[in-house]
Amino acid sequence: MKIGFLYGGQGSQKVGMGKDLYEKYPTFKKIFDMLPKNFVNLAFEGSIEELSKTVNTQPLLVAYSIGVTEILKEKGIVPDMVAGLSLGEYSALYASGVLGVQETLDLITYRAMLMDKASENIDTKMAAVLNLSRETLTDIVKKASEFGVVKILNYNCPNQIVIAGEVKAVDCACEFAMQSGAKRCMPLKVSGPFHTSFMKSAGDLLSKRFKTVTFNEMKVPVIFNAVGREKSLSESIPYLLEKQVQSAVYFEDSIRYMLDIGVDTFVEISPINVLSNFVKKINPDVKFLDVAL
Repeated sequence: MKIGFLYGGQGSQKVGMGKDLYEKYPTFKKIFDMLPKNFVNLAFEGSIEELSKTVNTQPLLVAYSIGVTEILKEKGIVPDMVAGLSLGEYSALYASGVLGVQETLDLITYRAMLMDKASENIDTKMAAVLNLSRETLTDIVKKASEFGVVKILNYNCPNQIVIAGEVKAVDCACEFAMQSGAKRCMPLKVSGPFHTSFMKSAGDLLSKRFKTVTFNEMKVPVIFNAVGREKSLSESIPYLLEKQVQSAVYFEDSIRYMLDIGVDTFVEISPINVLSNFVKKINPDVKFLDVAL
């Protein structure tokens, strides 16, 4: 058995996330307590609206993921390979030994602040397009770009691709998609046009911050969002993280890569199982390890 850990991204949060683990596992409590106290209260008892704000969601989800990773390690469950969706990539880097706990939490807190700031005063929209090929949607997005900025930002699984950008351009892309045979264009509740060119300022500032961070050697391979595979010798981790925040996430490609090199069992580490649904659409025969915590 070759195990892959998958770490969820924004949208996987829920009120009460980690409360039972906080009360049961000292290791989890120690990591959660590294966050400001108001974050812990927000996770357990706050409103979903406050919890879903970028500056709150990202640190909390990463702290949750790190805590669960440590619990699994105590139980002897460790990955052979790791990947994460968007912010989940930082949890994957922690699991691989590239970053320590405090470094990971500090970086994701900074990233969340930058992404939130880059989203200010931009009238944007995000939508999941169902049942269209990459090629068809790529052509549609190019056509809709005449009406404003619109980009593909997530290749989640077969027949589910997410687009984002300025409202008029996204609406036009959705209209064109439906005319081209899309089953549905489903608006998504998000707080910014993540993984698009609007995030360039965030990428630039992250690049500067990375120069002050020590990135250790990977103990297990990390599959990176921006390329859908392991990094090449010419690619640095800081470069791929800078690229990730402002370009498309190749989740489907990442899963296919992991399957191709022998991963046959996955563990999703997330308060809500989202990634497992994507994986099952990529390969319905894939096994998921059900870990009772």
